Amino acid sequence: MGDLTYDHPADLWHAARRGEFQTTTSGLCDGYAQANLVILPKELAFDFLLFCQRNPKPCPVLDVTEPGSPHPPAAGAEADLRTDLPSYRVYRRGRLVDEPTDITSYWRDDLVCFLLGCSFTFERALKENGIPIRHQEERVTVPMYITSMDCVPAGAFWGPMVVSMRPIPHHQVVRAVQVTSRFPAVHGAPVHVGDPSRIGIRDLARPDFGDPVSIGPDEVPVFWACGVTPQAVAMHAQPDLMITHAPGHMFVTTIREETLGVL
Repeated sequence: MGDLTYDHPADLWHAARRGEFQTTTSGLCDGYAQANLVILPKELAFDFLLFCQRNPKPCPVLDVTEPGSPHPPAAGAEADLRTDLPSYRVYRRGRLVDEPTDITSYWRDDLVCFLLGCSFTFERALKENGIPIRHQEERVTVPMYITSMDCVPAGAFWGPMVVSMRPIPHHQVVRAVQVTSRFPAVHGAPVHVGDPSRIGIRDLARPDFGDPVSIGPDEVPVFWACGVTPQAVAMHAQPDLMITHAPGHMFVTTIREETLGVL
């Protein structure tokens, strides 16, 4: 993780646009919600919106752009989603073909951008409750795993759920569930606690996305639905083109975290 701090999302957008920031966004722009990015041709946009509606835990929709517009009206109208994320991934027919820091050369007038809630948003609330965030402590990208839990299919889209994992001390697991359940717009409560094999994860030391983190003897692995799920879906459904954020390299919105919480 970089050593720079950013007070407002626009500071981070401009740094990414200039190529000066290309690392994970966890812990940055305190108080502002972060989002996963999915970009698809207009002809697939309805199917994907239906997929999100049927799978709100991994794919909670925060904003959708007009076809051909890279400017998210509700999440940061001054931003440019082609340049203002630290890093992107480009999938063609299910294969990862590029990991650029600028997707201007891929842009087309028929592309629609979806911004999905991200669990980085509730990490500040966890820390305020004294719950450690291991990937921030170890300055790596949160570990993410493809599970054996299938999403509900919709149109062209189908595939497994991806989860992010955070080690939580035994005595704080209940509090972690309580805290994150207040944020349904950014994945909400965990989908699994404990034995990773129960959801098809063979080795916590080998995440499918992100980096492994240490787990103490008094800690339990806790798993939240993850907005990287569309990337696993792309590998299965194989749309002609899907552009996403690089895992852990999110779009920081102008939406305040507290507006996404519920009492």
